[in-house]
Amino acid sequence: MYKSIEICAGAGGQALGLEMAGFEHVALVEYEPDYCECLRKNRPGWNVECMDVRHFDGRPYRGEIDLLAGGVPCPPFSVAGKQLGSEDERDMFPQMLRLVREINPKTVQIENVRGFLGKTFDSYRSSILTQLNKLGYNVHISLLNASDYGVPQLRPRAIIVGVRTDLFDSFTFPPKEQSQNETVGDAIYDLMAAKGWKDAMAWRHKACKIAPTLVGGSKKHGGPDLGPTRARQAWAELGIDGRGVANEAPEADFTGMPRLTPRMLARLQGFPDDWDFGTKKTTACRMIGNAFPPPVAKAVGLQIKKVLDSQALDLAV
Repeated sequence: MYKSIEICAGAGGQALGLEMAGFEHVALVEYEPDYCECLRKNRPGWNVECMDVRHFDGRPYRGEIDLLAGGVPCPPFSVAGKQLGSEDERDMFPQMLRLVREINPKTVQIENVRGFLGKTFDSYRSSILTQLNKLGYNVHISLLNASDYGVPQLRPRAIIVGVRTDLFDSFTFPPKEQSQNETVGDAIYDLMAAKGWKDAMAWRHKACKIAPTLVGGSKKHGGPDLGPTRARQAWAELGIDGRGVANEAPEADFTGMPRLTPRMLARLQGFPDDWDFGTKKTTACRMIGNAFPPPVAKAVGLQIKKVLDSQALDLAV
């Protein structure tokens, strides 16, 4: 397996996807204790460093890491926030660049919201890419939609991949999957019907599109709901009440629009059903809504692995 380090690991969406792609995590750095507990509970064998990434020293790992990954916090670039960019205290791009310098990994993967690609951040984005170039990396950047990789959700994400210039750079972003997108109704029908809800099948037919983007919110403002008014209207078109999140599936005689449970949200985000987010509903919703969908991380990770496989083959010849 190829060795990786991930910062801002969250609840494990990217880490899980990269694991499925064939990466072994040497360290996962995460600041929030609830998220660290989630990572350790689901993968006791993972080395979880529960600390501020500003205090994580990459120098002991120099020259030993195949991939440095990170879903750096998105609020500095999100259209839902103030878009302060580099002036936002949550901007962790400088820490990612510091660790690239200290570790000198063979490849780099950075994930962020679509807003990072907006005109507002042209100058800052150009600075990040230029610094990666100066550190010795060929850089690829693209917008990927989760719905193109088997996730039943409209979730565009900006992805940066860096390949060290001493390697043959054959990287390309993963091609879109040709299979038809699964709808919300198809994806979670069994969960919605778990308690015998009599209208579950009718709801399934109504929920015949992919989901709008799930939101997790910040620690200060995030709550167990599905977002602002416009987002709730989109959920309502799927027959879902977005004003809150339910503890359980609707009862047999339930009438009206059901609310999603955290488990339903997790499945719409691409997590396996056995991934445990704990019992705190608000925290679980933040973990899920802020995550990088594992299937997308896997798809990108497999493309990075091809680059590393090519290098290993060259060394073997």
